Amino acid sequence: MNDSTPDTGTPILEGNDLRKTYHLGRVKVPVLHGASISVNEGEWVAILGSSGSGKSTLLHLLAGLDRPDQDSGDVRYRGEKVELQDGGKTNHYRNRTIGFVFQFYHLLPELDVLENGMLANLVPRGRSAGVLLFIMALLGGVIGALMGFQAAGDWGLLPLEERTEIRSTVLAVACAIIGSGMMIAIFQGVQAVWLKTRMSSGDAADVARSTLGDFGLEKRYQHRPRELSGGERQRVAIGRALGSNPDLLLADEPTGNLDERTGTEILDLLQEKHRAGLTIVMVTHDPKVASYADRVVRLRNGRVLQDEEADSVVGEMPPTDVLDETID
Repeated sequence: MNDSTPDTGTPILEGNDLRKTYHLGRVKVPVLHGASISVNEGEWVAILGSSGSGKSTLLHLLAGLDRPDQDSGDVRYRGEKVELQDGGKTNHYRNRTIGFVFQFYHLLPELDVLENGMLANLVPRGRSAGVLLFIMALLGGVIGALMGFQAAGDWGLLPLEERTEIRSTVLAVACAIIGSGMMIAIFQGVQAVWLKTRMSSGDAADVARSTLGDFGLEKRYQHRPRELSGGERQRVAIGRALGSNPDLLLADEPTGNLDERTGTEILDLLQEKHRAGLTIVMVTHDPKVASYADRVVRLRNGRVLQDEEADSVVGEMPPTDVLDETID
């Protein structure tokens, strides 16, 4: 149990009546059945459950990495609905509002530690990219259509015996599509050169050094992920997630692939960040890991069974598979 005092005001993150069904061919596999959760600013919440309970799916929905079912409730950040249909807002939420730590690290193997740590601050601004791409496509379409109509006019002036069987409208539409495609290709080709990122590469490197340094990785900046231990890879993953200075850190089984000693080291690092004010939502199957949190949300078969302070829920709690059999 952490000794920090979280804000008990308006939740910073909410998941309301979330439902999720996966489709395996014609077979429907329901995973979440109306699960709800709220997280206050400065709080550390553990989502505890056995394999197949839906805990990772719930975390992915909260992170905007997956969409809930159509008849589901919604995810809200500071009271506002997270709209996954809006590309710019979605990118902003994923890249800047939250930091996400995957169970299997997901480091880019061809980048070194420092470069992996820089990634969050080198992501182009999603809204600008989307708007510019739309404008470029529209402009290309207009130019293509005008060229098509011009070609159609020239075709109409030809002698009958030299005309091909083609309608002017079809030609204009075809030219518009070609024009749009060409402009999109040009935009994507030069985007990396001139589109502004969150910060310069030099500043991103400075931020990465500072963040990764907090996790004791100063001597590993030039190493590739394959040259690191599991604990070091997880430190890089957490440092990368925190590099953009997010409001929340969402972690999926951050100690799941680590031995007990290394896992404890990772949890101690998270606890240090939490005491400094970081809001954390963590998925785990281990009651001992959950005991680091302020509050535990217990999940079973896609439904919330318990939502209480960690001390009262964990205590001498048996392993999750045993607990699943004893809680009705």
